[in-house]
Amino acid sequence: MSKEQTYILVVDDEARYVRAIRFNLEASGYEVVTAQDGETAIALVSDKEPDLVLLDVKMPGMDGLEVCRRIREFSAVPIIMLTALAQDADKVKGLDTGADDYVTKPFSADELLARVRAALRRIDLGRRPMASSLFQAGDLRVDFARQRVFVGDQEADLTPTEYRLLCELVRQEGRVLVPEHLLTKVWGVGYEGETSLVWQAIHRLRRKIEPDPSTPQYIHTKPGIGYVFESPE
Repeated sequence: MSKEQTYILVVDDEARYVRAIRFNLEASGYEVVTAQDGETAIALVSDKEPDLVLLDVKMPGMDGLEVCRRIREFSAVPIIMLTALAQDADKVKGLDTGADDYVTKPFSADELLARVRAALRRIDLGRRPMASSLFQAGDLRVDFARQRVFVGDQEADLTPTEYRLLCELVRQEGRVLVPEHLLTKVWGVGYEGETSLVWQAIHRLRRKIEPDPSTPQYIHTKPGIGYVFESPE
């Protein structure tokens, strides 16, 4: 598929949702391919390298959470989970498996398209170079030019959201950033109040870059305020 056009993979076993989502995405100028099961979805991500995946949680056989886990083993493609489960704990499960966002069914076309546009904007923001091409603190190294992060000699496998979050924390080193600031800078407009996105992404990021996530060396929590990146002494 041509990469001149944005390519979105829609994964859902409910035909009515697939038809509606496809119609609205194509009407907005996106190129769409669909899958009705997890195995097909994983193969398409591997073969076609889509720009974005819309992934239903409840599917027969392999569910969306397992599909997300499998995709994260080899791809950092942004994933928006489509879920009929409105409880925060269920949403957290999706975020913890590596999803970047979620939309609760039933959703309007405007809401879905807004989330898609926000996810794609975040990809563009993540591609912008920083003023300095390299940042290092202790064993942590961020290569902005190549958009890669290393802990010692090992590369950290970050999702696009985790990478943008780390970049914002690093850029504001020493400053305590409130969750609303991080939502605006990392997720964009329309995520006001979605603080669970922030703390769950912080949790995942710590697991990938901290020597001991239970005692953070880089990303510290200021209770009741927010988060701060501090270089170890």
